[in-house]
Amino acid sequence: MQQIKFSESIIINKPAAQVFDYTQDYTNRLAWDTFLKEAILINGAQAAGMHVKAYCVAHNGIGMETEYVSFNRPKVTAVKMTKGPYMFSSFLGSWTFKALSSGETEVIFLYSFSLRFPFNLLVFFIKHNLQKNVRQRLKDLKMNLEQS
Repeated sequence: MQQIKFSESIIINKPAAQVFDYTQDYTNRLAWDTFLKEAILINGAQAAGMHVKAYCVAHNGIGMETEYVSFNRPKVTAVKMTKGPYMFSSFLGSWTFKALSSGETEVIFLYSFSLRFPFNLLVFFIKHNLQKNVRQRLKDLKMNLEQS
């Protein structure tokens, strides 16, 4: 299967630890992540961390269960799909929080996924749609954090 990757980034005028903590606190998730209509930690987890699982549902109704495979506060976090829509044969996402000397943070989302047949025939559309959503999520995160 072909692995599709893309990344998007934005500069946020807040320290990396604050941005990291805010994004990984699921009580804040729906306040800034306009792509989602549901975001919860599952299996009794109270906080995000290594091997913790989460379940998120997009506004289009597509849900995905993920597991944290990296959690290095305040620098990086990564999740892999454990259960999800049939169209994905694999899905990985990482968020990097790069502290800048100005006290700002560069937030980088990197997504990597592969699609099952026949969805792989729509790779351009699916990648474009996901990338557009990621760009908007980053803008919403920036706006939400910088106004608080």
